[in-house]
Amino acid sequence: MSQSTFELSIEGKVAEIILNRPEALNSFTQDFWTDFREQVEALDDHGDVRALVISSTGKHFTAGMDLGVFQAMPDLSGHEPGRARAAVMKTVQAFQETFTCLERARFPVLAAIQGGCIGGGVDLISACDMRYCTEDAFFVIQEINIGMTADVGTFPRLQKVMADGLVRELAYTGRRLGAKRALSSGLVNAIHENQEDLLASVRATAQEIAEKSPLAIWGSKEVLNYGRDHSTADTLKHMATWQAGMWHMPDMHKAFAAKKADRKPDFEDLLPNKPVL
Repeated sequence: MSQSTFELSIEGKVAEIILNRPEALNSFTQDFWTDFREQVEALDDHGDVRALVISSTGKHFTAGMDLGVFQAMPDLSGHEPGRARAAVMKTVQAFQETFTCLERARFPVLAAIQGGCIGGGVDLISACDMRYCTEDAFFVIQEINIGMTADVGTFPRLQKVMADGLVRELAYTGRRLGAKRALSSGLVNAIHENQEDLLASVRATAQEIAEKSPLAIWGSKEVLNYGRDHSTADTLKHMATWQAGMWHMPDMHKAFAAKKADRKPDFEDLLPNKPVL
């Protein structure tokens, strides 16, 4: 499936979104912000995808927001100031939702990054479960270099991944963070020599995840995300509540039987995200 700024493919239980505007450094057009969210939410709604890979084409992963998006923003100067500012707030929240949907998805999301990951690209990858990159990759909180504050998700998410001082350094200076420091700081899980090796490894990891119980994977992601934003005591209580409602034995029986027979287990897909009443 092809969109204006990316392609979507599904192989088995693994989906892949490929940013496909290399001539424009895979920058995010106005359409991207709605198309991307709609496709991710549709994958989640179906219930049969168990992992998502986000990759890219060309020399760089993405240059972030296309400048045409800024230029197309309406002039609100003629409106009552409070109402105009409220409209801006709702616009920013809509942009944020485009990447927050990656966190809400019931499956893990893996980012495969080559070359530059700039501005909105950092917002995107910070909402992914895992990040992997090539040796030539670099990351830039570009917003400060164009006179604005990053507002789509970089700050609250990176502060949970990397040292606060390093996030502040990048936020205040707009400097590049190279692949080696990205690895040592915890931003990425691994570095690969080139994009071919990167994609092969990330796709293999996604496939390995897809072979696990999707209900157990969803539970793991749910509690990991909850624990990131809450205290240990609150997370333990949330875990107990989740387990009381979601933990059932059939998947464990299938796992044990498959191990005994030296084969891979065949787990049932999640139900679609739709009302059951």
